[in-house]
Amino acid sequence: MAMATPMAPRSTFAIFLILLLRSGHSPAAAFYLPGSYPHRYRPGEALAAKVNSLTSPSSKLPFPYYSLPFCAPQGGVNRAAESLGELLLGDRIETSPYRFSMLKNATAFLCRTDPLPPATADLLMSRIDDAYHVNLLLDTLPVVRYVKNLAAPGVFVRSTGFPVGVRADDGEYYVYNHLKLTVLVNKPRNGTTRAEALMATADAVELISFAGGSKDGGGYTVVGFEVVPCSVEHDAAAIKGKKMYDELPARAAAGCDPSVVGMRVRANRPLVFSYEVAFVESGVEWPSRWDAYLEMGGAKVHWFSILNSIVVVAFLAAILLVILLRTVRRDLAQYDENGGEAGLAPQADELAGWKLVAGDVFREPAHPVLLCVMVGDGVRILAMAVATILFAALGFMSPASRGALVTGMLGIYLLLGFAAGYAAVRLWKTVRHGDSAGWKRVAWRASCAFPGAGFAVFTALNCVLWYNGSTGAVPFLLFAVILLLWAFVSVPLTLAGGLVASRVGHLEYPVKTNKIARQVPAAQCSPWVFVAVAGTLPFGTLFIELLFIMSSLWLGRVYYVFGFLLVVMALLVAVCGEVSVVLTYMGLCVEDWRWWWRAFFASGSVAAYTLGYAVYYLVFDLHSLSGPVSAALYVGYSLLMALAVMLATGAVGLAASFAFVYYLFSAVKLD
Repeated sequence: MAMATPMAPRSTFAIFLILLLRSGHSPAAAFYLPGSYPHRYRPGEALAAKVNSLTSPSSKLPFPYYSLPFCAPQGGVNRAAESLGELLLGDRIETSPYRFSMLKNATAFLCRTDPLPPATADLLMSRIDDAYHVNLLLDTLPVVRYVKNLAAPGVFVRSTGFPVGVRADDGEYYVYNHLKLTVLVNKPRNGTTRAEALMATADAVELISFAGGSKDGGGYTVVGFEVVPCSVEHDAAAIKGKKMYDELPARAAAGCDPSVVGMRVRANRPLVFSYEVAFVESGVEWPSRWDAYLEMGGAKVHWFSILNSIVVVAFLAAILLVILLRTVRRDLAQYDENGGEAGLAPQADELAGWKLVAGDVFREPAHPVLLCVMVGDGVRILAMAVATILFAALGFMSPASRGALVTGMLGIYLLLGFAAGYAAVRLWKTVRHGDSAGWKRVAWRASCAFPGAGFAVFTALNCVLWYNGSTGAVPFLLFAVILLLWAFVSVPLTLAGGLVASRVGHLEYPVKTNKIARQVPAAQCSPWVFVAVAGTLPFGTLFIELLFIMSSLWLGRVYYVFGFLLVVMALLVAVCGEVSVVLTYMGLCVEDWRWWWRAFFASGSVAAYTLGYAVYYLVFDLHSLSGPVSAALYVGYSLLMALAVMLATGAVGLAASFAFVYYLFSAVKLD
C-alpha cells in the first residue's frame, strides 16, 4: 500500500499513452467512455428510422429530405433536437415513415403519392442527375450500402446512404422506391457485454442491468443497418386498397434487384413506395459497431507520413545542432578572445555576421500591431487545434454524437480568446521594450481579426445557401446566437487576456538597441525567395494527412484517426520552429536584422502550398463537382483554411526564432 501513491502518476500517464496510441489504429476503441450506454430493445419493441438531409458528392448543397415527393409519417414530420455542430454542418434530422418491430421480418406498403406535377418531376430528375443520396439513421447509425467494385470483381465497396434514383441507358429516370433493409442485432451472452460491465464498474459501482426490466436479462442492441435500394414496378392489383404499413405479399417485391429498374419518373404519374426489413444476429458487439464506418484504411500510409516527418525533423535538428554547437559557440569564443566591446573596433573586419547587428536585432519591426494581432490569433488557432484533436483522440467526441466535433471546436475557440489576447499584448509589450501603451487596441483587433474574416466568408456563403434553399444555410436564430457568443464570450476573454499581459513584467532584452538603425547590405538574392521555399518542408510533413482530411470534408468520408493526426501536428510544430530558426540565422549572418516578419512567414508560407494543394484537389479529385455554388463553397472555405494554417504555423515560427535570437545574443557581452 505504501508504494501505491508514487506509482499513480506513472500509471495514469501509461493509460493516457495507451488510449492515444489505440486511437490511431483502432478508432472505435476510444469512443464509449463510462456513462455512455447502449439502448436495449426487447423482441417486438418498436424501432423508428430517421432521415437526414439529401447530400451529393458532386453538389455541396444539402437539401431537406421532404423537398422531394417521398412518403411522410402518419403523425406528421417532426424535427429531431439538433446540436450546434449538426446545424452548422447542414444536418436536418427528421422522422421518417420507416418503422418496424425488433426481430419481426416484414414487407410493408408505405404510400402511393399524388400524380407528380411537371415541376416536381423535373426536380426529382435533377436530383438524380446530381447524384443525391438519401441518408437514413437507425439508433444513430447511418444506413450502409454495399456495391460491387467494377475495377476489382468480387470486391464490394461500402458507402453510407443510397441514391435517390438512377438514369438508365435509355435516358429514362427511375426512382428507388423499394428498400430492402437489414438490421444487424446483437444479444450479449449473459445479458451484458464485457464493455458494459467495464463501464458499469469503472467507478466501483455495482453492475447495472441493461435488460430494461426483463427477467432473463435479455434485449438486443442495434449494431448495423444495411440497405439494398431497388426500383420496382408494383402490381396494381397487389397494392390496391393498401394503407401505410399494410403487409405486402413476398412476391410483390420479388423483383428487388439493384441491376433492374422499374419505377419510372414521369410527370402526372404517381410513385409507389414500399420496404422490407430483415433482422440478422451479428457477432459484432455494441462498442465496436462503428468500426465498419470508421475503417479508413491506409494505416501504412499514415505511418509513412509520420516516418517521413521524423526524417525531416531529424535533418533540421542536425542543422540546428551544427549551428548552435559549432558555428555559434566558435564565433562566441572568438568574440570573447577579442575582448568584447573593447576589441570590437580593431577586429571589425573579422566580425562580419550576426554579431554586428547586436544593436539592431531587437529593433521594433514594421507594422508591429498587425504582427502582434496575427501571432495572437495564431496562438489561439493552434491551441484550439491541439485541444480538439486531443479530445477527439481520447474519444470525447464520438461520431455517435453527430456534430460533437464542430461544437467542441467552436466552444474551445471561444474560450481560448484569453490566450489570443494574452499572446498579442505580451508580444506588443515585448517589441515596445516594456511600454504597454495601446494594448487595448491590440487586444480588440486580436478579437476581431480572424473571427471577422471568417464571419465575412461564412456570411457570404450562407447567403448563397439561403438563396438556393439548402439545409446547409445556418438559420437566422443560430446566426444571432453565434454573434452573441462572440460578443459576450470571446471578446471579453480576449480583452481580459490583454489586461493580464499588460500588467505582468516584460522580458528584458539581453542587448541594447541603437538609436540609429544599421544599414542592411544589399543581398545577392532576396531573402523572401528562401522564405517561399521554406514552406515545402512543413508541407511535406502535412500533405499526406491533408489528403485524408480533404476527403473527409468534401467526399463525405469519415476521418477518425486522430491519434495519427496528433503525432503529425507535433511534428509539424517541430518542423515549423526549426525551419524558421535556420532562416533567421541565415539572415542575421548577412547582417540583415529585419527578422521578425521573415520568421513568421518562413513557417507560415506552408499556407501557400496548402492552398495550392486545395486547387490541385479540386481539379483532379473533385472533378465531379458541379455548379458555381459548389465551387464557391469550396474556394471560400479553402481560403479560410489556408489563412488559419498561416496564422498558426507563423506563430510557431516567430516564437521559435525569438527564443533562438534571445539565447544567441544573451551570450554577447555588450554595454
